[in-house]
Amino acid sequence: MLKWGILSTAKIAREHLMPAIGKATNGSLAAIASRDLERAREIASAFGITRAYGGYDELLASPDVDAIYVPLPTAQHTEWTLKAIAAGKHVLCEKPMGMTATDIERIIAAAKDAGVVVSEAFMVTYHPQWAKVRDLIADGAIGRLIHVEASFSYHNVDPANMRNRPELGGGALRDIGVYPLVTSRFATGMEPVRVRAKIVTDEEFGTDSFVTGTVDFGEFEMSVYLGTRMAQRQTIVFHGTEGFIELAAPFNASLYDGDKVLLHDRGHRLTQTFRFPGVDQYRLQVEAFGEAVNGNGGVFPLESSRRNQAAIDALFAAGQTGDWVSVA
Repeated sequence: MLKWGILSTAKIAREHLMPAIGKATNGSLAAIASRDLERAREIASAFGITRAYGGYDELLASPDVDAIYVPLPTAQHTEWTLKAIAAGKHVLCEKPMGMTATDIERIIAAAKDAGVVVSEAFMVTYHPQWAKVRDLIADGAIGRLIHVEASFSYHNVDPANMRNRPELGGGALRDIGVYPLVTSRFATGMEPVRVRAKIVTDEEFGTDSFVTGTVDFGEFEMSVYLGTRMAQRQTIVFHGTEGFIELAAPFNASLYDGDKVLLHDRGHRLTQTFRFPGVDQYRLQVEAFGEAVNGNGGVFPLESSRRNQAAIDALFAAGQTGDWVSVA
């Protein structure tokens, strides 16, 4: 049983990762830390955790913890991932793992030197609906893939929320832009070659609140829009010469109309529906991580994290120039 320590009492930890660890067959909640000790004790009590710490360094020093989950604000991900690695802990870090691809290169080097398992928490890649999309495309179910159309948006105007604070790494591209990119890369096995983008900066918060982008994968193209002050929506469609694939809840699985993959033919007729009821992608991620620590199977690789972040970096650069920018 992998003994997990949680670095902060963040909402995503409380609502998704901590329940997932509690349900996992190969993990247990061993400790939690917060800069507010009383808050750490409160959450520890709610989840039956025996150890609560009033500082992150105290948790990292604990011999009773094998792995660290990092759900801190984006701008702190690299710092605390590197500190956890230096403490000899395995690390699952929320996305995006770094502010730039260079940050992730530092993590790759540190993880290799320490011999620990480190992965970015792209839970979507563990959900079987995405394996189905990948198989359908590979099997030619929609012919030759020509275009991917994606959107991800929500409405958040809370000035205290980290998503609206640029100094904490807030903004649409880093928070939600990573998902259309990583799922398109996962489903196709292809990498972005160049990008262009238009970025609208929020006047109140200074974050990128609306982004439209085009991502050239060489053999196909993706168009995407992202918003943090829009109605909540997420979509993705893989459009080929012989049909198209659509997901009902591509990123936050179990929302909207449930977890299902819809296959349409060239005449827009729905030919097959693949359903995945009751899947907890966070639990699958936690269990896969535990297996990887034990030498069985793998997790979302750090090199793929670096490539994903390189595309985000290029989109930021393209938003400044208005021209095509190559993905390093």
